[in-house]
Amino acid sequence: MNKPSIPKGTRDFSPIEMAKRNYIFDTIRQVYALYGFQQIETPAMETLQTLMGKYGEEGDKLLFKVLNSGDYMNKITDEDLSQRSSLHLAAKLCEKGLRYDLTVPFARYVVMHREELQLPFKRYQIQPVWRADRPQKGRYREFYQCDADVVGSDSLLNEVELMQIVDTVFTRFGVRVQIKINNRKILTGMAEVIGAADKIVDITVAIDKLDKIGLESVNEELAADGISAEAIEKLQPIISLSGTNDEKLATIAEVLKGSEIGMKGVEETRFILDTLKKCSLKNEIQLDLTLARGLNYYTGAIFEVKALDTPMGSITGGGRYDNLTGIFGMPGLSGVGISFGADRIFDVLNTLDLYPKEAINTTQLVFINFGEKETEYCMPIITKARAAGIRTEIFPDSVKMKKQMSYANSKQIPFVALAGDNEMNEGKVTLKNMTTGEQSLVTPEELISIITE
Repeated sequence: MNKPSIPKGTRDFSPIEMAKRNYIFDTIRQVYALYGFQQIETPAMETLQTLMGKYGEEGDKLLFKVLNSGDYMNKITDEDLSQRSSLHLAAKLCEKGLRYDLTVPFARYVVMHREELQLPFKRYQIQPVWRADRPQKGRYREFYQCDADVVGSDSLLNEVELMQIVDTVFTRFGVRVQIKINNRKILTGMAEVIGAADKIVDITVAIDKLDKIGLESVNEELAADGISAEAIEKLQPIISLSGTNDEKLATIAEVLKGSEIGMKGVEETRFILDTLKKCSLKNEIQLDLTLARGLNYYTGAIFEVKALDTPMGSITGGGRYDNLTGIFGMPGLSGVGISFGADRIFDVLNTLDLYPKEAINTTQLVFINFGEKETEYCMPIITKARAAGIRTEIFPDSVKMKKQMSYANSKQIPFVALAGDNEMNEGKVTLKNMTTGEQSLVTPEELISIITE
């Protein structure tokens, strides 16, 4: 018999892992709601028409496609088969695919429900996505995204609010972070000023590696991308910027004064940073010109968040995009959004041991089962305890006491209640505190107040 297994790049989550994940999702949900965001969900499957061509050629290859139901081979000709082209066949055999991210389904949702949406529309979505990627450490084929977006408003107050959301979420988690901010318009302006407008992607990709490979290697990479020595020279003050956010902005404005789009980027960034100064953030926000965010659809502010107390890639990212719904023929709807990396946040909270006990301890109280009449006596007390919000179990079988106690220990249940003849005669129970080992004879009311205090 083959041992059962799960597909590569997927995971089972144990009860303790689920409790931790739910703590993460619930915290993010509560903060999103605080800022007026509302939750939507979209189907796991979308039509391939919706998904294909939205993520570039690479993305198309990473889409999980779903075979049509019924006799899906009957429309396939021998000629189709003789081509032996999986892409060609997939186009005929599959009309649906698993969603690759939450942004494209959201764009489709906005276009389909345009009539009933109140703009600006502030939505959040916490759902799994699927990518047929090569699984490796930290990269899965099925993982959750936690996105929030505002569409239908050009106001930079949206960017300010998203930064406040990030700050609030990580403050609640107890994680110290650095929020990095940049603007695509500044990057475009840089490319313009140095006369290499078509090289914007190469420039940002190279600059993005500054932390990893150092200035010299970045310059070598820029040269290898065909950027002239003169242009690389002009980029130096920008690549190796330092000082406060205001000082950096002043340097950038000086370099970009010949570029209209670049100056627009400086202005937008200045507004966001100046407004945030009045919002007393708990975490540092830093203007970082090397921040390019891989995705090319960002058109304004871009953000990334890094944990300060443990090495980990970006744990949240996002930015402003001008044309979310243009891919579905409805141009001109601007949006800005962020996405929390739940899996990475999970690892950070584990490494720093920041889960609150009450978030991950399941049962608070377990009643020992001594037999039928004792159980009958305990049931009304259990009902009262649950009514008071205490997570309570009774051991279902009257087996040896030792076995029942080891059940309580292995589940780290803090309190155990016992009721034998003596307790029943007095209308009480013996309550044992599993942490201190103390025992006391208490009434049901006292039991409730001890555990809930």
